[in-house]
Amino acid sequence: MAAVPGEIPEDKSAKPMRAARYYGKEEIQIKDDVPRPICGDGQVKVEPAFVGICGTDLHEYLGGPTFSPVEPHPITHEKIPITIGHEFSGTVKEIGKGVSGLEVGQKVTVQPTIYCSSCGACKVGAENACASGGFVGLSGAGGGMSEEVVMPEKAVMPLPPNIDLDVGALVEPLAVAWHAVDASPIADLKEPKCLVLGGGPIGLAVVQVLLARGANLVICAEVAKKRQEFAKQFGAHHIIDPSKQDTVSVSLELCGGVNGPDIVFDCAGVPASIKTACHAVKSRGAVINVAIWEKEIPFNPNWLTFREASLKSVLGYQKKDYEGVLDALGKGSLKPDAMITGKIKMQNLIEEGYMPLINEKDKHVKILVDIKASM
Repeated sequence: MAAVPGEIPEDKSAKPMRAARYYGKEEIQIKDDVPRPICGDGQVKVEPAFVGICGTDLHEYLGGPTFSPVEPHPITHEKIPITIGHEFSGTVKEIGKGVSGLEVGQKVTVQPTIYCSSCGACKVGAENACASGGFVGLSGAGGGMSEEVVMPEKAVMPLPPNIDLDVGALVEPLAVAWHAVDASPIADLKEPKCLVLGGGPIGLAVVQVLLARGANLVICAEVAKKRQEFAKQFGAHHIIDPSKQDTVSVSLELCGGVNGPDIVFDCAGVPASIKTACHAVKSRGAVINVAIWEKEIPFNPNWLTFREASLKSVLGYQKKDYEGVLDALGKGSLKPDAMITGKIKMQNLIEEGYMPLINEKDKHVKILVDIKASM
């Protein structure tokens, strides 16, 4: 069964709802006439509470549509305009027939993955790399920037009692980091020494997850002063400024001077970062590519060959990553509250959300849209 089994029926008899709708490059409209979704069997209706603005949202706004469909999506059958928002938390409003383990009023987070269940990737358990895949809030089937959204039961997960709804909106980006760390050999290492390239939202999430997963040493390389401060705040043991220091030699020294980091996470996604990652990693270490690349770049396999190191790329997350994050939040080994650097109303989405993240991105980690305050 796909995470989103086709189109979500609309309740034409109910009062329309407010939602943020994406129409294409530099065009998002707040509409008050969006039909409410109907909650069917095996589904849960959620009232979104907080929605994070993702880098993908910014890319879609500035240069898209790239991920949002201009032709009907093969699973949701929708095309732009679509309701946006894929990093969100909320409360359960309605439970469909056959749903168990959830109750009305419960605080939840939502995994927005869309997949077909039948392609080669899905057949081998890599539904996050589904050939027809996508995300609720990017590919149709509703989105978090609305009054209501309907999701399959398995995509709706309770928040730990000690976690508020605003922090619940951070589970999605933290799950990206959890998936990346889980794909690394960290579990096989006695005292893992790790280097994170890039101190943006995902890089900072990786720093936190590494510490929660028992990393002995976490180094973060970042140019922007404010992001360096964020990395230190979130627990990085050492900060490297690549504009003033040689990341490879400094990380080698910090790791004892004989071998470099066991694992290097490239969260920057620029030509210099992948080369640095390959040169910095220890012999038979692992480079984990977390970044999404917009353009082809020069790459020489010898960077890895001469140290017998490996390169692994990861994409998104799976349910087990959500569960890992939720467990860590509940235990207190993840405390990401400080990632929230702003809260805004939906009607101020562009001027107070998108524009600061585009023009002053170094000053922010996550700006959340407060849905309740927007109605």
